[in-house]
Amino acid sequence: MSIFTLASRVTGLVRELLIASMFGASALTDAFNVAFRIPNLFRRLFAEGAFSQAFVPVLAASRAQHGEEATKEVIDSVATALAWSVLVLSVLGVLVSPWLVWALASGLQQDARGYGAAVNMTRWMFPYIAFMSMVALSAGILNTWKRFAVPAATPVLLNVCVIAAAWLLAPWFSRQGVEAIYALPVGVMLGGVLQLAVQIPALARLGLLPRIRVRPSAVKNAWTNPATLNILRLMGPALLGVGVAQISLLINTQIASHLAPGSVSWLTYADRLMEFPTAILGVALGAVLMPQLAAAKATGDSERYAAMLDWGLRLVLLLALPCAAALLVFSQPLVSVLYHYGAFTDRDVQQTTLALTGYGVGLLGLVAIKVLAPGYYASQDIRTPVRIAVVVLVLTQLFNLLLVPYLAHAGLALSIGLGALVNALWLLVGLLRRGTYKPQPGWWRFALQVMLATGLLTALLGFAANHLPWVAMRQEAWLRIGWMLGVLLCSAVLYFGVLWATGLRLQAFLKR
Repeated sequence: MSIFTLASRVTGLVRELLIASMFGASALTDAFNVAFRIPNLFRRLFAEGAFSQAFVPVLAASRAQHGEEATKEVIDSVATALAWSVLVLSVLGVLVSPWLVWALASGLQQDARGYGAAVNMTRWMFPYIAFMSMVALSAGILNTWKRFAVPAATPVLLNVCVIAAAWLLAPWFSRQGVEAIYALPVGVMLGGVLQLAVQIPALARLGLLPRIRVRPSAVKNAWTNPATLNILRLMGPALLGVGVAQISLLINTQIASHLAPGSVSWLTYADRLMEFPTAILGVALGAVLMPQLAAAKATGDSERYAAMLDWGLRLVLLLALPCAAALLVFSQPLVSVLYHYGAFTDRDVQQTTLALTGYGVGLLGLVAIKVLAPGYYASQDIRTPVRIAVVVLVLTQLFNLLLVPYLAHAGLALSIGLGALVNALWLLVGLLRRGTYKPQPGWWRFALQVMLATGLLTALLGFAANHLPWVAMRQEAWLRIGWMLGVLLCSAVLYFGVLWATGLRLQAFLKR
C-alpha cells in the first residue's frame, strides 16, 4: 500500500508538471482546478470520507457476526442505495453546475471565458463522483477481505489517464478549434471509469460483485435494511470531521478566485509538492501508529501507549523539521526544476514559490497532527480533535483577514500553515494534560541534535538557493536537474552525518 501510495503521488506530480508546462497558470487553468475540486469535494466528503469510515466497520462486523452469506445481502443493499443516490446526485450536479462554480469560486467571473469554462468542465466531470463512490464501496469490500493491492493501485489510473489526455488529446482538440484544456476533464472521466472497471474482476473472483436492484420495492428494501440505516447513522459524525478540512478548502478557493488570475493554480501546484512530505511521513506514521496505540489502550498498557506516541513525535521532528526548512529556504529551486517549462513563466515560479513557502511554515504541524490525532482516536475520542479542528478553522479565516490583503494567495497558504501549528500544539497540550502522553527521557538532547543538523542543512540549502541561477537555467534543464540532485544529496549526507557525529544512532532509534 505504501508503494502504491508513493506511485500515486509521483504520477500525480507528473500530471501537475505536464499541466503546468502545457497550460501554465491562467484563468483557464484556474477554471480546470476549480471544476475538478467540485466533484473531489463531494468525493472526499462522502465517498472516501464519511461513507468509507462508516461502511467498513459495519461490513467487518456483519462478516464476523453473521457470516459471508448475510454480508453479501448487506453489500447488495448498500450498493443499491449508494448507486441510486449517486445517480441522482450526478444529475443534480450537472444541472446546478453554474451555482456550484459560483459558490466555490465566484471570483472567476472576472474573466467570462474562464468562468464559462469552469461551468462546462464541472458539467463534464461531476459524474466522476458516481464512479468514485462505487470505487469506495468496492475498496471497502476488498480491504475487508484483505485484498489490498487493487484498491491501493487504482488512484494511479486517474493520473495516467489525465497525463495521456493532456499529452495526446489536447493537441487534437487544438487542431479542431476546441480549447486544449478541455482534454483534461475527458482524462478525469476516463480515469473514473477505469478505476471502477479494475475493481470488478477482483470482486467477481471473490463472489462479492454487488447486484444493483432496479425494482422500486427492492430499492425501498435496500434503504430500510438495518445495515444501510446504521451506515447513515455513523456517517453523521464522520461528515463533521471530514467536512472541516473541506470547508477550509472551499473558503480558500473562493478567496483565491477573487485574487489575480492564476492564484488558484499557484496554490494547487504548491499543494502538490506539499503532499509528498505530508503523505509519505504523516499518513504513513498515522497508519503505523493507529492500530498499535489502539491495542495498547485496549489492554490498558499506558506505558507502551506513551512510548509509541513519543517515538512517533520524535520521528516527526527528525524527518519533518528538515523538510520544513527546505521548503522555507529552497522553494524556488524546487519549483524551478519541477515546473519551470513550457507555458510556466518566471512569474509563475515566483508566485508558486511564495505559496510553497507559506505552506512550509506549517509542515511540522501538518505531519504532527497525523500522529497526535490517533492518540485521541485510540481512546475512542473523536469529538476532541473535531472540536479543535472547528476552532482552528475559524482561527485560520481570521489569519486570512490579516494576511491576504498584504500577501495575496501566499497569505492563504501561510494561514493554513499557522493553523496547522496551532492545531498540533493544541492536540499535544491536551494529551499532556490528560497524562496519557508522558515524554520519555532524553528529549532535550534529541531536540538539540536535530536542530543543530537542521541549522547546518538550512545554511547549505540557503547558500545553494542564492548562489545558483535556478530560474535563468531554464534552457539548460539537465544542468539544473543535476545541480538539484547534487545539492539534495549533499544535504542528506550533511544532515544525517551531523546526527551520527552527535551520537544519534538512527538504526537503534528506528528499531524502537
